Order: sequence, then structure tokens, then C-alpha cells
Amino acid sequence: MAILRVEALMKDYAAGGRATRAVDSVNFTVEPGEFITFVGPSGCGKSTLLHILGGFIPKTSGRILLNGREITGPGPDRGMVFQEPALFPWRTVEDNVTWALEVSGAPRAGRRLVAGRYLEMVNLERFRHHYPHQLSGGMKQRVALARVLAFDPQILLMDEPFGALDAQTRELMQEELNTVWQRTRKTVLFVTHDIDEAVYLADRVVVFTAWPGTIKEIVTIDIPRPRAIEIKKSPVYAELRNRIWDSLRHEVLKSRGEGGSVYGVSSGAAGGEARA
Repeated sequence: MAILRVEALMKDYAAGGRATRAVDSVNFTVEPGEFITFVGPSGCGKSTLLHILGGFIPKTSGRILLNGREITGPGPDRGMVFQEPALFPWRTVEDNVTWALEVSGAPRAGRRLVAGRYLEMVNLERFRHHYPHQLSGGMKQRVALARVLAFDPQILLMDEPFGALDAQTRELMQEELNTVWQRTRKTVLFVTHDIDEAVYLADRVVVFTAWPGTIKEIVTIDIPRPRAIEIKKSPVYAELRNRIWDSLRHEVLKSRGEGGSVYGVSSGAAGGEARA
């Protein structure tokens, strides 16, 4: 049974006295424990979709059902990781991770145990008493991930969380996230511009069209798990990456007026009812 069902989702913005459509007739379902990645041209509505799923912005029409109940706003059943980690600079790593538990009134001893568990999972347990300014960019994102996992959401929403990192750190973070997913089996929806990242992490890759965004196709990633990073060198991986880029390239060109260089999607390292 699907944990998430999105039905005929649309999002319009008012601009210049007219409605501008950002997301158009999006339909998909997600099974429990799936890792889904979304790729598409810049401005096609991928992040808008994720923010609607998180309850941060309202939809124009359609339905979003989580375990059969309609989403109408933010809730503890969904956790969001943004491109910028947005940690509290005056709180230690441990206190950042336990913030949501503290707000909910959980006892301090229990909060410390939870923080230890998830900081160990992201290999930061020995930094629990450090402050954010003492951490690298990749370490901050691992703290942000541990903070979301600490309140145990059913679905993890990740909006280009590695987009601001250098190429080497980004690849290491992909390995870290893959390991965390193997241990937690959270349902993950992950937006990225990096096709390599999308293929390596996902069970299925959702390809979006140019603006207004709708689903062009969904590609199943038939690569066994667990996946070592060396899988990126394999022929099957290259075939999947090339297939997605072939599907996406036309949309990127279309988003730029059919000409010029292709920007907005990295193909290198660094309508109807569909399951997504």
C-alpha cells in the first residue's frame, strides 16, 4: 500500500495580474521505504513540489494523501532538509539535533540518547559538543540530517541538500546518505540537479518536463543494494545515466528557448497515473 499519493496536483502563482502555472497535473504514488529522486530543468517546479509536500506552501488544486489522510500543512510526519543546513549557531551540535525533541517536551536524558544514536549514524558523535562555526559544510549538513531523523518522520524530504558542497564532499555525502538510508529505510523524496547523484541514490528517478513542471517519465534503477560508490563505473550505471540525460536534455533546451548551451542540470559526476 502506498504511503504517499499525489493526485492531479497543480500550483499557480499570481504574477502581473495573471496566474502562472508552476506545477501541472502531477500524479504519482510512493511505497514505504522507497528512495525517489527528482531531476528536471531549473525552474521546472521540483522544489515547489517538495515544499507543497512539506506543507510549507499551499497547492492550487489536487490532493496529497499521506497514509490515506490529506496533507493540509506542515506536520511531524514529514521532515525537510534544505540546501542550507540552517543550524542554530548558539547551540551545540547535540542541542541542534535534539531541538525538536526539546520543544515537544521529551526528557533531557532521552534526548541525549537519541542525539547520540543519530550522530553516530552520521559519524559525528565525537563532535556533539562543537558549535556550527567549528564544522565544515558537509559536517553541517550531516547535523541537519541527524536533526531531522531525531524526531522520526515517516517521510524525509530533501531539497538539493548537497548542492552547495564541493564535488569531493558531495560524493562522500552521497555515500553517507546511502548508508543512513540502508540503516533507517526511511521513505525519501530527494530533489537534485545532478543526474549521477539521482541514479546512485534512487530506487526510481522522476524526470520533470520544462516549466510548467509535470512528470515526463519515471525510470526504475535496477541496481542491487547495498551500492558501493564504485557502481558509478559500471556499464549498467552509465546506461541508466545516459538514458535519463537523453530524456532530460530536450527539456533543458526547451526551457532555454531551444538554443544555446545546456545549463541547469549536471549530467556528470557531481500526465497519467504513475508510481514515483
